Amino acid sequence: MSALAAPEVTVPLRPVERLAALCDAGSLRLVRTAVRSPALGDRAVDGDGVVGATGRVDGRPVVCYAEDASFLGGSLGAQHAATIVELLRLAERGRRPVVGFVSSGGARLQEGLAALGGYGEIFAAMTRLSGVVPQISIVSGASAGGGSYAPALGDIVVMTRDASMFLTGPGVVAEVMGEHVDAAALGGAKVQAANGVAHVVVDDDLEGAAVARQLLGYLTNVPSRPVPEVPGQITPDKSSGTNHPGQIVPAEPRRVYDVRGVIAGIVDGGVLLEYGERWARNVVCGWARIEGRPVGIVANQPRYLGGVLDAEAAQKAARFVRTCHLFGVPLVALVDTPGFLPGTAQERAAVIRHGAKLVHAFAEASVPKLTVVLRKSFGGAHIAMNSKQLGADLVLAWPQATLGVMGAEQAVGIVHRRRLAAVADAADERAALAAEYAAEHLTARRAAQLGFVDEVVEPGDTRDRLANALQLLAAPRAERPPAHNIPL
Repeated sequence: MSALAAPEVTVPLRPVERLAALCDAGSLRLVRTAVRSPALGDRAVDGDGVVGATGRVDGRPVVCYAEDASFLGGSLGAQHAATIVELLRLAERGRRPVVGFVSSGGARLQEGLAALGGYGEIFAAMTRLSGVVPQISIVSGASAGGGSYAPALGDIVVMTRDASMFLTGPGVVAEVMGEHVDAAALGGAKVQAANGVAHVVVDDDLEGAAVARQLLGYLTNVPSRPVPEVPGQITPDKSSGTNHPGQIVPAEPRRVYDVRGVIAGIVDGGVLLEYGERWARNVVCGWARIEGRPVGIVANQPRYLGGVLDAEAAQKAARFVRTCHLFGVPLVALVDTPGFLPGTAQERAAVIRHGAKLVHAFAEASVPKLTVVLRKSFGGAHIAMNSKQLGADLVLAWPQATLGVMGAEQAVGIVHRRRLAAVADAADERAALAAEYAAEHLTARRAAQLGFVDEVVEPGDTRDRLANALQLLAAPRAERPPAHNIPL
């Protein structure tokens, strides 16, 4: 995805052009609704500021709509809302994914409660669809009030770099709070990508449509049916060079690296569509393929905070895991974490509550679940990152990986505190005890002997092991009980 640089001046696409960019050529069928708009003196208008349609994406039926910011400022009236609600009902009846291009000034003031009630009906319809079919919003302009809540009720929010989202606009903020701020600083793409509201940032509507098409290639709308494979994928070079995952991870447990290099060496073509790239950077989430099969990747990122899990990382990963579970995407966890981040700031940030969400998400997920321990896996984070105890179907570990309650030095500092306190210069004694503890309790082979790891594998064999497991686990799963993708 693009960097969040200053946007270039571009001519926005018309609503129907956005929908045409999304759908397969020749498949778009507009759902035209001639209505009478109270805001225009009860004059007949077409769609009341929204264009709805059905179409296909890679041959798959979809329901889509695009709001028109040029019509009464993109405000939502009762008839505008009725069109979207009817499209959502159509999606529910046919179990079709929904893609909406959102650019809304919020409830239309000229219609008062009728407009506000329209948002309520949209929210209720989106909630009924939650977890049933994928709902993707592409925020392509300024969206205020209900125009920001609607995307947040869906599954994935794509945002163009010059768009903005906020509950109350700069004018209201200035009048009520006395705070003068522009739309970008209040709720621009930088703001909403950093706080997790926007999951993917793109340059413009065309790239937004392309990303939506890519997303729909990973997510199914029939829980008991696997996501289709894509044949002919380019596989990474496992033998040597930067694509070899073993060349990326340093042996030293505290040296940083970018886990995306490991991901690139495992997935088809090194291609990862990242989810929440600028939010909670100490965990990397995203969609990719392994020998054509879609997978959701959850990986600790040592480049930020040493790969430690904190409240925001747990929240981000939990939401991603649940989305993959609901829409039939197998999960692959790449683990390299020293644990959960301690301290008063994290306790006040409810790390317990958010960490519990991640544990719940992995334990609940009924899709194939695979884990690879790259270098270290300690404490509660070991359990939370798709451990055997939470139902992982396969847990692999690289030969030099260490697994346990905590690192060896911290462990001996507690277990042997009296012995170390009695030694004048305890550094050598501590190092010797730590080496002994690590050899006895923390090795990957010891974890395999105890059943916490299924197999110790060389880094270069990781992709093959994962691909084989995905093939073995590819049978359709049983229809799951109804569940919603509740905003976290």
